[in-house]
Amino acid sequence: MPLTDLTRRSVLVAAPALVAAKAAPRPTDLDGLVATQMKAGGLPGLSAAVARYGRTIYATAQGLADLASQRPVTSETMFHIASITKTVTATAVLQLAQQGRLQLDASVAPHLDFPLAHPRLPDQPITFRQLLNHTSGISDAHYYEVDFRRRGADVDQPLGDFLRQYLARGGQHYSTDGSFGAAPGAAWDYSNVGYGLLGYLAGRIGGVDMREASRRSIFAPLGMTRTSWTLAGTPQALLATPYDVDGERLVPVEPVGFPDWPAGMIRASATDLIRFVGAAADRGGPVLGPAFQAQMLAMARPPSLPAWLTGQGLGWQESALNGVPRPNHWGGDPGVFTAAYLDPRNRSAVVVLTNTTATDAAKAAVKTIAARLLAFAEAV
Repeated sequence: MPLTDLTRRSVLVAAPALVAAKAAPRPTDLDGLVATQMKAGGLPGLSAAVARYGRTIYATAQGLADLASQRPVTSETMFHIASITKTVTATAVLQLAQQGRLQLDASVAPHLDFPLAHPRLPDQPITFRQLLNHTSGISDAHYYEVDFRRRGADVDQPLGDFLRQYLARGGQHYSTDGSFGAAPGAAWDYSNVGYGLLGYLAGRIGGVDMREASRRSIFAPLGMTRTSWTLAGTPQALLATPYDVDGERLVPVEPVGFPDWPAGMIRASATDLIRFVGAAADRGGPVLGPAFQAQMLAMARPPSLPAWLTGQGLGWQESALNGVPRPNHWGGDPGVFTAAYLDPRNRSAVVVLTNTTATDAAKAAVKTIAARLLAFAEAV
């Protein structure tokens, strides 16, 4: 399907009611900019939204959610947000810290129902903060050697069983070198398994599966009705089909489930996700107190932080957008590329969700759109 044939829809909105925002007229060039960047980036479908002071001031849905059926992207289309999910998991953990139910610098081991220790440094505890900022010493090296995904459906394996098999000595997928790397706290090493562990800990400490807890304490207060932790909970009619890139062709990819769901399984519409991301930029909004939200966005530079990052917070990361360091998180998988950026100084935020793999052209397009939407928010 030629990308020039894609349809376009957009709205100017104000959360939570998604009604016309009379105080914030839309720039006449904004829809055109998005359409131009979609073509440049080879993006079949895209949904984006921008918020300031916790209010959604603009949203757009352009292109196709499914090329074969010509189904357009709408404001309700649910995209796989991939690793942006980690910011939700981190927020759920910070909510428990705010309630006094955990201490960020305490060892996580006493809260588990299986033994957890770094095999070469068993006396050095792994803490909540280390898990949150990717310095726990838990490695994804062996994770990438085993295909834990299930194509077209959610994984049946319970989260706790997956973690026990990967992290506990004697487990089916335990590896002294592949499950663990540097000493706890010694170096940055991005870890999906570490975030899976955070979600499991949140469930054990909170007394309820973190997916249900987040529905009650994050999604419900924000009015997020088009957000799901599972494929089974995502209506097929709203699901954006993911597309990989094969030369100049877009090839559909089956959606996947994986057992470490706290690291990246959420599917959401942009108009839902901006409510969460906008709250993070607005000092936590109704979800988290300002002091704990500030901790999430306090950036450090641990050893081994890659050059493309300027800082690592708790869940959120920081990198330059148009030369300015911005808290953000990207998400990626075959057929998936998403981005969320914050401007805490102006209490504004943007999300850009697409249904294609993150090529260099797609990255450039999404960054251009994100920068323009943040500039629009600042001008409102």
